[in-house]
Amino acid sequence: MLTTTNGNILPAMRALLPESLNLYYLCTELNAYSVVVITLNLSAMQATALENGIFISDKALERVNTLLKEEGRGADYFVRVSVVSGGCSGLSYKMDFDNVLKPTDQIFEDKGMKLVTDMKSVLYLFNTMLDYSDGLNGKGFHFMNPNASRTCACGESFSV
Repeated sequence: MLTTTNGNILPAMRALLPESLNLYYLCTELNAYSVVVITLNLSAMQATALENGIFISDKALERVNTLLKEEGRGADYFVRVSVVSGGCSGLSYKMDFDNVLKPTDQIFEDKGMKLVTDMKSVLYLFNTMLDYSDGLNGKGFHFMNPNASRTCACGESFSV
């Protein structure tokens, strides 16, 4: 049975899937070739639809709203987050305020704040929390990214 996080059954999607699916994998270990067949029983599987992909903490939301107000930006502005090449670990976060959507933007909303990213970055940012710290050990915005396998000491860059 296919369900969403709130338990709704998606019978239309289930009807599109076969009862089972065979996956074929060509194994090439030690110069010997063999084919491994994996059979998945799809009738027993469940799919989960997530309601959001990028999140914002209460503290980050408060700080974003303060900055938008201080800079005189209207309600049409949103937070644009992206991942760019660079930094000690290979990838860095980028965050801006913007009010122009691009055709391929991925739009998420959490706690009333619109969080927008591009198609490439969403793969790195899925389930990431934008947080804000005003403590002595590093004041500013931070990304809590469960997809990052390694981060640098400064927290500005990561790798997957």
